[in-house]
Amino acid sequence: MKPGDEAVDFCLPDYEGKEHCLHDFRGKWVVLYFYPKDNTSGCTREAKEFTEMKDKFEKLNAVIIGISKDSPRSHARFIEKHGLDILLLSDENHEILEKYGAWGKKKSYGREYFGTIRSTFLIDPDGKIVHVWPKVRVSGHVENVLKKLEEVIENGY
Repeated sequence: MKPGDEAVDFCLPDYEGKEHCLHDFRGKWVVLYFYPKDNTSGCTREAKEFTEMKDKFEKLNAVIIGISKDSPRSHARFIEKHGLDILLLSDENHEILEKYGAWGKKKSYGREYFGTIRSTFLIDPDGKIVHVWPKVRVSGHVENVLKKLEEVIENGY
């Protein structure tokens, strides 16, 4: 998936099992981010930073959606433990992760395996991808996403 592409629609459950579909957010900017695992250091930092900046995104008519292959139950614990206030959805079969190119071969300590590739997509109110951050490094990422959103809106996307 690249800028200019129509964002792949999906319907996935939140921590309560309630389905949320991408098309439900038409008319809003969507920051769609994929992350490897609840309660790991980088993923916790990223989710907490998105939560802390949520008001700034909302002022720009943007919603933040995080997706991982963790279960709704895992998301519930993650949200409660860290006081998160963003929408987290479960893609346990990694079907949507794959469609967005956020599932692939990874390497750790010389061992290869398949897993989630941390990445973020900025989707415009019409459902088109405006910007992609592949292979995200957590440090400074949330600020970069906010800055890009402000820039795109300012330039009339």
